[in-house]
Amino acid sequence: MADSSKGTTETQPENGSKFANYPRSALILAGLGGATLTAVGLWAIQSFFAPFFLALVLTICAHPIRVALERWGVARGFATGSVITVVFLMLAAFVFALVVAFGQFAALLPQFGPQIIDIGTQIGDWLKSIGLTQEQVSSITSGFDPGRILGFVAALLGNVTSVTVGLVIVLTSLILMAMDAVYVPLLMRQVGRTRPNMVAALAGFATGVRRYMVATTALGIAQGLLNWVALVILDIPGAFLWGLLSFLCSYIPNIGYFIAIIPPIVFGLLVGGWPVVIAVIIIYGVINAVVQSLIQPRVVGNAVALGQTITFVSVLFWAVVIGPIGAILAIPLTLLVRAILIDSNPSAAWWRPVIGDLTETKRIMKDEDLRSKQAKKSRPRRRAVGVAETRSLETDPKPSPPA
Repeated sequence: MADSSKGTTETQPENGSKFANYPRSALILAGLGGATLTAVGLWAIQSFFAPFFLALVLTICAHPIRVALERWGVARGFATGSVITVVFLMLAAFVFALVVAFGQFAALLPQFGPQIIDIGTQIGDWLKSIGLTQEQVSSITSGFDPGRILGFVAALLGNVTSVTVGLVIVLTSLILMAMDAVYVPLLMRQVGRTRPNMVAALAGFATGVRRYMVATTALGIAQGLLNWVALVILDIPGAFLWGLLSFLCSYIPNIGYFIAIIPPIVFGLLVGGWPVVIAVIIIYGVINAVVQSLIQPRVVGNAVALGQTITFVSVLFWAVVIGPIGAILAIPLTLLVRAILIDSNPSAAWWRPVIGDLTETKRIMKDEDLRSKQAKKSRPRRRAVGVAETRSLETDPKPSPPA
């Protein structure tokens, strides 16, 4: 009887999963196929999905303001309207700054057109000297045409129609989400009775996104202001534009720093030569190291918990799927995917350390390092005791034979 029950237990699917009897390779292929279809679908609706998700992130970040106002006795309708107004003003200020910056760039680029073309010519001559063909050199140096650079930036920002549609979607979604946010706490408690894991995962996602976005915004503003002041002191043209670019690129992990530093280096080379370039690299490097490596991890804490490789791949992936704004929203999007697929499923919790949650791993490494240090300290003592025993045996007289 015991044997039969044991056999029944062994043949049951792991964790009660109905897919456990399928080959693992088939499940992996099915998962990859579903992920591919999802990515293609998001790419097809990126003009709608990107502004909608941006509105969701903004609503999550502004939600504590409404809660605080209601706690102070403010009516729900007035609190909701206050949140919408604050977010609208922030978006309006950002759009205004973006328009002003693009206007400065459009006026600045023609002034240095001949110098930019000359730099492209010098680079082309150097590429020819190392063995590249004329066709390859032309394809590379064609990017130094000021007209093409301006067209690329304009295409990156999008045409007027797409920008207008995106703003309408963002503003409309903000209004509707802010109105629906009144019922979110009650809905979470209601759904939590039957789906506690999913509710906990979504709550953790909202908390992590809010902490990450607020901290990144505050530190990005500080970083952009410091870079702007430094560029003004160095007398580099378009300092406000490059400071705004530095702020935007602070949302792009790992590669945002390199994107933000290229224009100041180019214009610094045009107006001041290599000494100015070296100064820009040092200033940007120090500010980025202090903000991104020292301050941000302490402020954000374990809210993100994504590995460096996962973060880098997510930036590239979301930029391809939903456009350039995907690089800015890469962390919130990845956290949403993790919340749905991993955090809501207790049997998939082992994936968290794999994708970057190293809290337990660091504790284990710390314990192992401590044991290793203790072992190293104990070795000289053991050797000293062994040497002392050997010397005592050599110096002691031999015992006399028994009578």
